[in-house]
Amino acid sequence: MGKRNSNRKNAAAMLDSDDTDSVSSSSSVRSDLVSVGVGVGVGADVEKDSLLDESLDALFEKRGSTREKALESIIEAFSQNLQHEFVEKKFATLLHQCLNSIKKGSGKEIILASQTIGLLALTTGPGKQASEILEESVPIISQALRSRSESSKVAALLDCLAVITFIGGEEAEETERSMQIMWQVLHPKLSTNVVATKASPAVIAATVSAWSFLLTTINSWSLSLKDWQESISYLSTLLDKDDRSVRIGAGEALAVIFDVGDFERFSCERNGSSDETDKPTREGYIHLKGLQGKVLNQVRDLASEAGGKGAAKKDLNNQRNLFRDFLDFLEDGYSPETSTKIGGETLTTTSWSELIQLNFLKHFLRGGFVKHMLENGFLHDVFGFTPKKKFNLGNGDQSADKLNEKRLYKSPNSALAKARTQYMNKQRTVLQGRKTGHFAVAAEEE
Repeated sequence: MGKRNSNRKNAAAMLDSDDTDSVSSSSSVRSDLVSVGVGVGVGADVEKDSLLDESLDALFEKRGSTREKALESIIEAFSQNLQHEFVEKKFATLLHQCLNSIKKGSGKEIILASQTIGLLALTTGPGKQASEILEESVPIISQALRSRSESSKVAALLDCLAVITFIGGEEAEETERSMQIMWQVLHPKLSTNVVATKASPAVIAATVSAWSFLLTTINSWSLSLKDWQESISYLSTLLDKDDRSVRIGAGEALAVIFDVGDFERFSCERNGSSDETDKPTREGYIHLKGLQGKVLNQVRDLASEAGGKGAAKKDLNNQRNLFRDFLDFLEDGYSPETSTKIGGETLTTTSWSELIQLNFLKHFLRGGFVKHMLENGFLHDVFGFTPKKKFNLGNGDQSADKLNEKRLYKSPNSALAKARTQYMNKQRTVLQGRKTGHFAVAAEEE
């Protein structure tokens, strides 16, 4: 992944420079920022910087609605442009005020603050500031998740945790910690001082999605046979749930597991061992293969599921497409290949891990995805994507606003697949040197 020079100012909020007068009308901040749009030129940049300063000042206001509108303005600004200069000056203040919003704000304010922190991490990229975001945010996010409140708030907190860990988690323990926190949302009995309550389908889907995103970064050789067994077993139970979003989320997680996992290394025959001391491993391997067979049958059924009464056609098609691709992967080794046109260049994925990363970041960045893919060096490194240097989003070229995505021929031996595999192997070599992870999955209580 990309690295950056992180020699930034890391001072307390009151030490940040270039403070402006507090905004007098929060609604005017929002409307002024919207009217600026994606302008060009020095004057427009200065005006947008001033509006960001006003929005930041508004985060100190007592009125919750004022802070919410200020956060909306900041999110829009960070989505439309990479605010490196603003972050250079106001990193500490913005982070601390967003964390205050998570601790004390309304549900809406917590959602907005979570999104802002994730955008802040994406703007800084890996380095000292991203590490600080992770360390400062994890305890507060973990505490907020224990409140067991509305699904949308929980989902926003989980998305934030996933993004800041993906960028700032440089050690195995950091990824492990975040994945533990996510699973405690589904299994509160694993954490302390929490009254166990059943998670809603929306919370289950959000948790599995965020967990799968981090799963793509792990060193699978650090995982034990028991880790794989428990994870596959739990996710297999989710494939039988009534909620389609839960089934889709579980299917994606299982696809990543089968993508990154090398289960054959647990085979005693492969290792040339027949010692009696290896009997538990042999039995565990047989159980693991049995779970794989169960998942294969479930995937085959879901790939051809008929639409029932009241079933949303789009959701059903999404499920069928996912599980048909998954079935091709399980039976023939074909990974889904996708091609996305961004600013005249093509971003391609050739593995489940890449696809899950891309879809999660699309989901998190929303309208800012194209802008970040064009200008965010960290994302360029993650996906091996090089945009056209002279592409200008603000000069009337609207092609970047429309993503032209299509399926490619799913051949595991294609030249494109080989090239992308070589690139990802280099990336994983770097990751494995600094990052490992593990599953922290408990069997679902029936």
